Amino acid sequence: MKAIQCKELSEPDNWNTTIEFNDIEDPKFNNDQVLIEIKVASVNFPDVLMVQGKYQFQPPMPFIPGAEASGVIVGVGSNIKDFNIGDKVFVMSGNGCFAEKLAVDPARVQKIPNEMDFNVAAALAMTYGTSLYALKQRASLKEGETLLVLGAAGGVGLSAVEIGKAMGAKVIAAASSEEKVKVCLEHGADETIVYSDSLSDRATQKQFSNKIKELTDGQGANVIYDPVGGNYSEPAIRATAWEGRYLVIGFATGEIPQPPLNLALLKGCQIVGVFWGAWATIFPDQNEKNFSELFEMYSKKQINPRIEHAYDLSKAVDAIKLLANRKATGKVIIEI
Repeated sequence: MKAIQCKELSEPDNWNTTIEFNDIEDPKFNNDQVLIEIKVASVNFPDVLMVQGKYQFQPPMPFIPGAEASGVIVGVGSNIKDFNIGDKVFVMSGNGCFAEKLAVDPARVQKIPNEMDFNVAAALAMTYGTSLYALKQRASLKEGETLLVLGAAGGVGLSAVEIGKAMGAKVIAAASSEEKVKVCLEHGADETIVYSDSLSDRATQKQFSNKIKELTDGQGANVIYDPVGGNYSEPAIRATAWEGRYLVIGFATGEIPQPPLNLALLKGCQIVGVFWGAWATIFPDQNEKNFSELFEMYSKKQINPRIEHAYDLSKAVDAIKLLANRKATGKVIIEI
């Protein structure tokens, strides 16, 4: 089969030599696995970190990147009872999806509705799974509360915008350009903020905090969804409402912030970690219920992944670079 292989950990300038498009042997599946013929894979920020060696879990070298995909089951182990050959599924395997086939534990596989196409299924799993868990289980977002989404025009950001609206919140979308916040408005955002590319000085950080307060009548945001990190986090926390919830989603800037903890004291707020992958493994039944909710939201047209960029498998490096350079709006997929 054809696959993308990371042969050496490196920075983006070297990926054209350290990440290869190769012919390799088809994967073998055991009695406790299913074999999936992958149709579409989705690119996510953990894929960027993994090929750099910066992710918290690192597969042995060489490895096939790609955390999620959609496809059709073409092989079923003898001990598997819940899946059959021909089932349409998406898979959240952590790695291995930038390939034509994947052997995987069925706990990482979910059937998808027949009316959902493979592009949507591949683009939905990680981003929307993360956002629903974050807003429902971790933040307990309530109807009428204000949700601020940072990096709102990216795949995970847009999923939070849409789910926040479906849950009845007022959504403020923050992104780095007028073009990006326009996309957020198209996906249901009520208000928008265009922030500086870096927020590297106190003046721009204070300006950002003041804008959040202005759009919330001086109260601050009840829930802040932050997949960006870096210099954006502290000014966002400073604009958190009393007893607000600041959600730590990720660090797209590449910098882990160190906000002063007296802010949590002064605001009476919670700084809440969101590790959806671990939670989904520990509580698979609750995760399955969440996906049932997501499928219902999709059928009601409350959510719909925005797919802006599609690449052939042989051009996967270009797809990963697009995310690494923070140039992507919506989801980036790889058609296999």
